[in-house]
Amino acid sequence: MLLAKVVGTVVATRKDERLVSNKLMVVRPVDPAGKFEGAYLVAVDTVDAGFGETVLIVSGSSARMASGLKDCPVDAAIVGVVDQVEVGESRDLVGADVTPVRK
Repeated sequence: MLLAKVVGTVVATRKDERLVSNKLMVVRPVDPAGKFEGAYLVAVDTVDAGFGETVLIVSGSSARMASGLKDCPVDAAIVGVVDQVEVGESRDLVGADVTPVRK
C-alpha cells in the first residue's frame, strides 16, 4: 500500500464498460509527513475520497481485489481515507482536517 494525496479528477466519457460508474482520481504518493514523492497515478476511488484528502492506494493485482473491481482493467485503487499517520516517537498528521492535540 502507498500513502497518496488526491490532487485531481479524471473525466473519461468513453472508457471500458467495466469502468462505467467508477470515479477516477489523480493521486500523487506522499511520505508520512505529507511531502510529495513519486509520479502521479490515476486510481479508481472505492471509498468516495475527496480532493486534498490523504488516501491509501493499492496497485497491481491488489487493486483488482478492491470492492467492486473484480475483473476490471485497473492498476491502482483508493481503498482508504487516512485520518492520521504516526511514525516512531513523532506524530506526523497528514489528514486534511486533523489538528494535533497537545497534552
